[in-house]
Amino acid sequence: MNPTGSCICGAVAYHLTAKPLFVHCCHCTWCQRETGSAFVLNGLIETRHIALDQGVPLVRDVPSASGNGQTMKECAECGVVLWSHYSSAREKIAFLRVGTLDNPNLAPPDIHVFTATRQDWVLLPDGVPSVAEFYDYPDYWRPDALARRAAALRDD
Repeated sequence: MNPTGSCICGAVAYHLTAKPLFVHCCHCTWCQRETGSAFVLNGLIETRHIALDQGVPLVRDVPSASGNGQTMKECAECGVVLWSHYSSAREKIAFLRVGTLDNPNLAPPDIHVFTATRQDWVLLPDGVPSVAEFYDYPDYWRPDALARRAAALRDD
């Protein structure tokens, strides 16, 4: 069964045709402000593996901490961000907001990033890698996920 998800009002619904490549729990201050929370869970997945079942997300370009910006895909009705794209991977890789999955437990974090700026009360679990800032993909990703990412970035 393919995982499904939607915005809070249900105007935009989707299903995934593959498992996310890797899941980031990002503790950077930018994500904290952007989400109004202590962190964000992003499932990195090839955009072609997000199949829309209902509605079409609104596209909104916003600034990012890198200065290169990001494109958010959100519901025009309720404003929930479903996924975003960063300039480094263009539209090929989506940062899917795990909280929009009907069952977010299907995509637990593979790594905690930017933990240098995490909220003091957030406790990081044993057994899940954590890094002060970011990391090199080959150091943490499974070989199959690295191959899928490379293929997605290569496709035109």
